[in-house]
Amino acid sequence: MKGKFPTEQFQGMETPFYFYDTRVLRDTLSSIRQELGKHDNWHVHYAVKANANPKVLNIIREAGFGVDCVSGGEIEASLKAGFPASKIVFAGVGKSDWEINIGLDSNIFCFNVESIPELEVINGLAAEKRKVARVAFRLNPNVGAHTHANITTGLAENKFGIAMRDMVSIIEHAQQLENVAVVGLHFHIGSQILDMGDFEALCNRVNDLQDELDRHHIRLEHINVGGGLGVDYQHPNRVPLPDFKAYFDTYAKKLKLRSGQTLHFELGRAVVAQCGSLITRTLYVKEGAFKKFAIVDAGFTDLIRPALYQAYHKIENITSEEPVEAYDVVGPICESTDVFAKQTDLNGVRRGDLLAIRSAGAYGEIMASQYNCRKLPKGYITEEF
Repeated sequence: MKGKFPTEQFQGMETPFYFYDTRVLRDTLSSIRQELGKHDNWHVHYAVKANANPKVLNIIREAGFGVDCVSGGEIEASLKAGFPASKIVFAGVGKSDWEINIGLDSNIFCFNVESIPELEVINGLAAEKRKVARVAFRLNPNVGAHTHANITTGLAENKFGIAMRDMVSIIEHAQQLENVAVVGLHFHIGSQILDMGDFEALCNRVNDLQDELDRHHIRLEHINVGGGLGVDYQHPNRVPLPDFKAYFDTYAKKLKLRSGQTLHFELGRAVVAQCGSLITRTLYVKEGAFKKFAIVDAGFTDLIRPALYQAYHKIENITSEEPVEAYDVVGPICESTDVFAKQTDLNGVRRGDLLAIRSAGAYGEIMASQYNCRKLPKGYITEEF
């Protein structure tokens, strides 16, 4: 495992920190581009909420992708990274006025609208600027996803989107407004989805909705199916890239686009998860009554996914060749939930050893907090070593 990390250079650095393997990131982006190249008018907008590290954003921009933003701050970060406004989509159930104004002032590609009140606010703010805002309606398709309950977004009980039964009436209402232009439909059913059947179900629902629109003589330019494709957290070394072929082939085979329609995706986790690792130093090895604890200097302030979602991350001791033993890997936060793994096998751990918590490129650094007055972790890319 040592060969995957510049371990000797890590030794003198302040931990914890994030390390992004740009080879993996660029291979991932290349794989996506290869699949997109098979289809006309297909576009990917990287979901900035997964990771907004400026160095990571620059590499994604260089690959030619757009961005999916869910806050005004993400729009600002994307523009600063050089993404053209014409490739920015702005989603989110609670857009504030200042955030909408940033989108209007920047002339972004599209607002993904989630309610009639939001539509009317956008129309009013656009009128004040004598502009026409391009909008797509996010519909709630009531499609379940085989993933953690906290990251499903496409069920009727979720806060996201507009009920399908209201689709036609809302579009017809919007078409009467002078300062919005309805250009598409938007969907997103959840995250960390590995069962292509979930995406097939979404395709079937979108097909039905388009048939309904045809009956009302409504034709839209764009269909946005969101993201949601998951990664292999168990085997980041053996399976560093998601199955993009199966993912995009599902839409190619099952989704019935109309002539001239463009298809948009909002991939986040699938783009950046596997390129990132949280590097942490062992503070103490503690012999408990029934187990050994490897106490490290990273906590859930640095990577909250295990505490929040009970998420699994593979952990490797990148400075040891000792025989394997089982450890609970825990952090220093004064909370019992500050546990990265229980009874996980690691090469024998000693004080000062560096551990790599893998597949942490998505929802890692971006979700870090300063609870316990801790410092935020820094992020580094391969080229910096």
